Amino acid sequence: MSNLVQRFVAKRFRRIIANSPDGVPPWLTAVAAGDDAGLFLPTDAPWVVHGDLATLIGGIRALLMQALHPGTLAGVATHSRYETDPLGRLAGTTRWLTVTTFGSIQAIDDEANRVNRMHQRVVGNFTTGNGENRSFQAADPDLLLWVHIAFTNSFLTAHELYGAESIPGGADNYVAQWSKSVSRLGLSQAPMTKAELDQTLLDYYTRNELAISESTARVISFIQNPPLPKIASLVYALLYQAAVASIPNPYRSLLNLKAMPLRLIRPIMRIFLFVLAKSIGPESPIEEAALTRLRRIGAIS
Repeated sequence: MSNLVQRFVAKRFRRIIANSPDGVPPWLTAVAAGDDAGLFLPTDAPWVVHGDLATLIGGIRALLMQALHPGTLAGVATHSRYETDPLGRLAGTTRWLTVTTFGSIQAIDDEANRVNRMHQRVVGNFTTGNGENRSFQAADPDLLLWVHIAFTNSFLTAHELYGAESIPGGADNYVAQWSKSVSRLGLSQAPMTKAELDQTLLDYYTRNELAISESTARVISFIQNPPLPKIASLVYALLYQAAVASIPNPYRSLLNLKAMPLRLIRPIMRIFLFVLAKSIGPESPIEEAALTRLRRIGAIS
């Protein structure tokens, strides 16, 4: 593939992900700045997992899983701009993920402060699967834990199924290392192994904390068919199918979603992501900015 075509495809791709006309993430400067290594190095599990294109699937899966908790869903449905500015919301989530993974401690703290200020404004009420009415704030530890485990489980599962590289130290290492990301958001305890992660997810399910409603159906419908450009919509449809197929039956049944068999979608998706990676090219502005910072401070050679 010629460099000209590759640059064109890469720019179009990054314009959608970063919600930026020139395809340059607005938070690139924050990642490049600073005089420390941040939380993770290129050899660490979160760096490898979040630098892989399988995160595209993990992000969709995380949104679907998070929607199972009525508290999280209430926050999304009543306070999020997912309908009026879906790409802006995607960019906001991408910003937190990339800055926390690749940025300096100062950049991470600044980003956590931004998210915490937003969480303070998100309050309301919801009904659990047991019929219990509860009030909530987005910063409540129970909701933070659910969002964290749904996120971590989704990105880990997506990488295990569709990722190009092995995870340094394995799944347990990813879970343990990524737990550092939520301490600045106010979550003091998080699962440290894959087994603990899976059990914590199951605990929410067996306690009937999870529930679906008409609001769930609207959010799921929106996640399935967001207003994207035509070509991007075709790509997204394939990513969405891969995300749904990776969700275990109990949670997928609650969401009332049907999936293609993993034995079919997995090889298709791995080939597709390989082609997409070749089309975009190996350069990642965010990773390059982080690597430049790490070289500047002598953290890597």
